Amino acid sequence: MIKDRSKERVRAVTKSVLTYLEKNRDPLIEKLNAFLSIPSVSTNSIHKEDVKKAANFVADYLNEIGFDQVEIQQTKGHPLVYAEYNGAGKQAPTALFYGHYDVQPADPLELWDSEPFQPEVRDGRLYARGASDDKGQVFMHMAVFEAYMKTEGKLPINVKVCIEGEEEIGSENLYEILETKKQQFEADFAIISDSGMVADGQPTILYGLKGFTGLEFTVKGPNRDLHSGMYGGAVRNPIISLSHLLHSLKNEEEQVTVEGFYDGVEDITEQERRFIADVPGEDYQKVTGITETVSEKGYTAKEHTMARPTLEVNGVYGGYQGEGTKTIIPSSATAKLTCRLVPGQDPNHIQQLVIDHLQKHVPSGVTLEMKREPLSAKAYKVDPNHPLIEKAAKSYSRAFGKETVYVRMGGSIPVVEWIESIYNIPIVLLGFGTPEDKLHSPNESFLLDNFNKGMETLVYYWEEVKNLK
Repeated sequence: MIKDRSKERVRAVTKSVLTYLEKNRDPLIEKLNAFLSIPSVSTNSIHKEDVKKAANFVADYLNEIGFDQVEIQQTKGHPLVYAEYNGAGKQAPTALFYGHYDVQPADPLELWDSEPFQPEVRDGRLYARGASDDKGQVFMHMAVFEAYMKTEGKLPINVKVCIEGEEEIGSENLYEILETKKQQFEADFAIISDSGMVADGQPTILYGLKGFTGLEFTVKGPNRDLHSGMYGGAVRNPIISLSHLLHSLKNEEEQVTVEGFYDGVEDITEQERRFIADVPGEDYQKVTGITETVSEKGYTAKEHTMARPTLEVNGVYGGYQGEGTKTIIPSSATAKLTCRLVPGQDPNHIQQLVIDHLQKHVPSGVTLEMKREPLSAKAYKVDPNHPLIEKAAKSYSRAFGKETVYVRMGGSIPVVEWIESIYNIPIVLLGFGTPEDKLHSPNESFLLDNFNKGMETLVYYWEEVKNLK
């Protein structure tokens, strides 16, 4: 009887909160539009005051919701918004909610169909810079918190909030803050909505992210560009030398040939192969215009993208770039490389292995200059059978009316690995973006149906996890 009453109480609370969200959908969208109208571009100093304005928006909203403590913490760069809610009591778990309020530049402006900082709804999508990454998804959480406080007078869990303004520039100051203020940010688990689903309407559990490292190297030859007729045959060409080096890094079976690159890499389990096979596959040829997919020997394209390490050349430049011909042997040539890593690979170690390989294979007659990429991150992976993950999948499916799929993503979110390494807590990645959101590109948008069902998912999830402690 007590259990039945408890279930009835949960259903009543859930219905009350969802009804509030539904009835207040228009004013919530208006409030989100005000947030999206702030050009909080963290990479450009001319928007410094706009970034502060966005931080104030977040802080003001959290105060308005009724959080116990809200403060704007100054960093060496852009401010961080911190907040606490402890009204659920010691018996309830504490969640650390992370997100970011800064956005990418809107350039090139001429490719937008509407003003990037004047939100506009078209065909069921809300268009604006930051609509999906990450203001729209951050706002969903705050709106759900508001709905609970307005209907129940309290949240079902305790919450700590960390909304930063530097994610789009590598979260330059966040690690130091998380480490030095460890006690302040401690929680039972973290929740992040800065990711997406594999397709419209397809609930997706992201249980793994790749790590990241990279470097830039320059092949230097003569002290100036030389006449190719007078010096060709006597002087090594840096661009050709660069090409030889790049060719030495990878074979035609998409296997990285750097010695030690795969040491310690976990192979994909049979359960994960089934997870990956069940994920609706992106039509790579249609989306990218390629003639066929290529992947590491022994793995499908989806398996390689999600769960195997990669090495890619991101840029190559050197020599004459203008119209027509200029017959020279260039003085130098440069390439930029990045590696996406999986569990078992340390980014600093992999970076050094690539450097050692290049130094070992550099042709005679030229020299190498290396520039290490300072931003790196280890891969992240959580047990897909963890109760917090299982409850997230259940909440997703209930809101979207479809079975949840499990994926590992080829991208990297350094803060995920930082939170895991500093706090040793599970991280739940509840993303509601779609492949059509055009993150970082002109005409970024967010599907309003996902906005609605995403908030519904969060309500179900908070009710699912409130008694887990």
